[in-house]
Amino acid sequence: MSTTNTSAKPINIQGSAPLLSVFNMPASVRFYRDLLGFDLVQTSDQQPEREDDFYWALLRLNGVELMLEPRGEKSCPKPITANAWLDRHDMSIYFGCQDLEQVYTYLSSNGVDLQAPSSTSYGFKALHVRDPDGFLLVFHWPES
Repeated sequence: MSTTNTSAKPINIQGSAPLLSVFNMPASVRFYRDLLGFDLVQTSDQQPEREDDFYWALLRLNGVELMLEPRGEKSCPKPITANAWLDRHDMSIYFGCQDLEQVYTYLSSNGVDLQAPSSTSYGFKALHVRDPDGFLLVFHWPES
């Protein structure tokens, strides 16, 4: 094991952006941009063949970033196997969001299937949502 050089400055990380491999790029772009309110900041294609069908996209909302890329071929919403869906359940994205009741009302009024926010074992209130690809999104905030 190497020793740490304590005289060197630590890495100055400025942010983090998870990269999600999605089955249907246009559906995912619409979910994050049109429903959740993310801005489409940068894409690989300036004029894609199909609307919102990029090879890569960077989205941002209030300093929170995430990236999308198609899993496999770009314009290819092929039938999804059961094993492919299992991959979706090994990662969650947590978003700090104070007004969970407002998020619940907004998402449910837009046809998203979800349950009301609930208390967690770690002292937070949380609202769980699955995106079009099955990734778990958790909107949460400490209970006071």
